[in-house]
Amino acid sequence: MTAPRDRLLAAAVDYVAAHGVGDLSLRRLAAALATSHRMLVYHFGSRENLLIEVVREVERRQREALAELGASDLPPSEQARRLWHRLADPALWPHERLFFELYGQALQGRPHAVTLLDGIVDSWVGPLAGLITRSGEQPEAARVQARLGVAVARGLLLDLLATGDRAGVDAAMELFISWYERRRTAG
Repeated sequence: MTAPRDRLLAAAVDYVAAHGVGDLSLRRLAAALATSHRMLVYHFGSRENLLIEVVREVERRQREALAELGASDLPPSEQARRLWHRLADPALWPHERLFFELYGQALQGRPHAVTLLDGIVDSWVGPLAGLITRSGEQPEAARVQARLGVAVARGLLLDLLATGDRAGVDAAMELFISWYERRRTAG
């Protein structure tokens, strides 16, 4: 059975996907989730903590999708394309806007957001490096390549959110994937 906190978090993730955050209060969110604001405070402490948990949950789901792709027999370039397609899905844009908003606040040292920085890069570099290592790369080089991949994906997501130029960012990601694949197969 799913714990009440997990159910509330899943519902909050869905709500943010459908409605965004804006100036959403805990009371309005609680009403939308058919709970009380006191239950949200009990489980998450504050609106800000709840939003951090929403970001972490979306990131966890994305890493889970990465693991599923990594377990497939697809070539690495196709795994990357499929992951990019998932990450760039317009349905995730509210989550990604929230991610970048809170990331910026964390980088400014705002106390409510600073915990978001814990593992924000390594939580992706580790699993990506593992996939790259399994495809034959040395572990140290795989970590560098994984970090580059994370940076490219996040940069292109930020570009996509800022410009809405889906064709442009897709072309840039395809160029990166093609470059990486050529580099990988060249030895």
